[in-house]
Amino acid sequence: MNLDKITNLITDKLSTWAEALIKLLPNIVMAAVVMVIGFYIAKFIRKITTKLISKISHNVTLNNLFSSVVYFSFIGIVLFTVLTILNLDKAVTSILAGAGILGLALAFAFQDIAANFMSGIFISFRKPLKVGDIVQIKDYMGKVKEINLRDTIVETFQGKTVIIPNKEVFQNPIENYTILQKRRFDLNVGVSYGEDLERVREITLKAVSGIEELSKDDQVNVFFMEFGDSSINLTVTMWVNTPEQFIYNKVRSEAILKIKKAYDANDIMIPFPIRTLDFGIKGGTTLNQMPINIEK
Repeated sequence: MNLDKITNLITDKLSTWAEALIKLLPNIVMAAVVMVIGFYIAKFIRKITTKLISKISHNVTLNNLFSSVVYFSFIGIVLFTVLTILNLDKAVTSILAGAGILGLALAFAFQDIAANFMSGIFISFRKPLKVGDIVQIKDYMGKVKEINLRDTIVETFQGKTVIIPNKEVFQNPIENYTILQKRRFDLNVGVSYGEDLERVREITLKAVSGIEELSKDDQVNVFFMEFGDSSINLTVTMWVNTPEQFIYNKVRSEAILKIKKAYDANDIMIPFPIRTLDFGIKGGTTLNQMPINIEK
C-alpha cells in the first residue's frame, strides 16, 4: 500500500514536471536562440568597439580593457534576457541584488586599486606624459619607462627604478621637460662691486656664445638681479636644444668653465663672502684695540 502511494506520488510529480517542461519548451527554444544570437552580436560589438577606441587611444591595454567591458556587459544583458524568457524573474532579482552588494563590498575593499586604475584610464586619454619623456613627479625626476593602468614606472638619473601609483601621478603636478624639446637653465654668478657691469655683461655673453648645444632660436640673456652682501649678483639664462639630462648638465658645466676662464682673463673678480669678527668685551673694546703682552 505504501509502495503504491509512493509510486503514484512519483508518477504525479513526473507528470507535472513533464507538463511544465512542455509548456516551457517554446520559451527554452526562444532562450537558446536569443543566447546564440546574443553571443554573436557581442563578438561583433567587441570588434567595432576595439576599432572605434583605437582611433582615440593608442594604448593597446586600455583598448582591450574597454572592448572587454563592453563585451561582458552585453553578455550580461543577454543572460538576464534569457532568464526572463524562462520566467526566472526572481532569480534575476536575486542576482542583481547580490551583484549590488558584492560590488559595494569590493568598492570599499579595493578603493585604492580602483583609484589607481581609474587614474590610469584618465592618464591614457589626457596623455600628460608618454614613454620616453623626461618628467618630475613629486620628488622623482627621470625618464618614463612604462605607463600601466595601475602605475607609472620612472627611471631616475641616479639609476633607480621608481614605481609610482597612477593616483599620485594624476593628482600631483607633472613637470614634463620633453614637450618643448628644449630646456632652459639659470646660472647664478656674483661679481665684485668695483666691476664695470656693462663690461661684465659683454664678456659673459661672449664666453658662453660658443657652446654648441645651445638653442639657436633663443638668445642668451644676462640679468643683474640684486646687490648681495659681497657681490652684485647676476643670472645667465640659456636654452639647451635638447631635453636630455646629460646634455643639460654638460652645457651647465661648460658654461661655468668658460665664464670662470673669461673672468680670470679679464681680471673680473668673483668675490667670496667677507665676514668681520668683532671680539668686543666690556666697554666695547675691539680686537685691534686690545693690548698684546709678549712674555719672555
